[in-house]
Amino acid sequence: MPWHEVSTMSLRYEFVRLATQEAANVRALCRHFGISPKTGYKWLQRYAATGLRGLTDRSRCPHTHPTRTVASVEAAVLAVRDAHPAWGGRKIAKVLDTAGLRAVPAPSTVTDILRRHGQLDPAEAGKHTPYQRFEHPTPNALWQMDFKGHFATAAGRCHPLTVLDDHSRFAVVLQACADEQTATVQQALIAAFGRYGLPDAMLTDNGAPWGDGPGQPYTRLGVWLLRLGIRITHGRPYHPQTQGKEERFHRTLKAEVLRGRTFADLAACHQAFTAWRDVYNLHRPHEALGLQPPVSRYQVSPRPYPATLPPIDYGPDADVRRVQQCGWIHFRGGQYRVGKAFVGQPVAIQPTDQDGQFTVYFCHQPIARLILTGRAAKA
Repeated sequence: MPWHEVSTMSLRYEFVRLATQEAANVRALCRHFGISPKTGYKWLQRYAATGLRGLTDRSRCPHTHPTRTVASVEAAVLAVRDAHPAWGGRKIAKVLDTAGLRAVPAPSTVTDILRRHGQLDPAEAGKHTPYQRFEHPTPNALWQMDFKGHFATAAGRCHPLTVLDDHSRFAVVLQACADEQTATVQQALIAAFGRYGLPDAMLTDNGAPWGDGPGQPYTRLGVWLLRLGIRITHGRPYHPQTQGKEERFHRTLKAEVLRGRTFADLAACHQAFTAWRDVYNLHRPHEALGLQPPVSRYQVSPRPYPATLPPIDYGPDADVRRVQQCGWIHFRGGQYRVGKAFVGQPVAIQPTDQDGQFTVYFCHQPIARLILTGRAAKA
């Protein structure tokens, strides 16, 4: 009969005891036990050498591993992983290469080292899927702005405000805020504009403080940005993938800074955010950038932040109206709503190439379309 898993040791012991008896026929016993003569003589030799211990299974791993990574390199890999627990094989290999380590292992080898030392969670790795990437061709062509979901500290709640350059993924703003109010965002943006200059456009969602919901995309904060010559675009309602880079940045922030940590207050959050922002912008290899850090693709905007807001000038021939209470304007005997955010501001009305239709501009940005049909009209 062949070996059975539940009684392997007992069968092997029975075999060798019978095979070592005087006048035993080893080959016949092998046929009886359903094993080859080669296997039978192997067990007899091991039993003669070490007794019952010789009948246990031995590891099939080779005694030497000529292709295995040397201990010093493994230690370097594990040191980077300890410092950045969310980094994988490609990032770690790039950092070791940048640091000048001799014989840097391939990313796949780094991944094998992490797996061998129990540093990888298969369930977590399975969540990561490649993104379809789109980006603007130059720095500061578009900044994406959003709040990451707020979280509790021992002294209250933290609302992380993040602003990301679309082209380079450079984190222009990463600030721990006490709220999501207009004044808080404006203060953070003024500091960023003073350091990095003005972007051409900014992409936000439709929520406060940069939107007043679907159909009401402009707020006082948006009016201020338009006065600075910054175009405003909003993502499609209920489609967070429109701000995919911000969403991905928030996932990285959670994995590398927030997960498993508690903070005493906003000051502690600010300290952690500032330290990690330097790592992210200056050192962390970014896979969408060919494993280069974001700073390698970012440049300061040539448009400086002005000390005072520029005047609004539509030219001598423009048809200008001042927005009245509740966001209405008067035009050709009718009233049209352009939004409460523009109350007190001048807007210009220009005809389109379609009869009876006009576009309302605030500074450089079209904010409404007027359709006149006989006596009925709508905005």
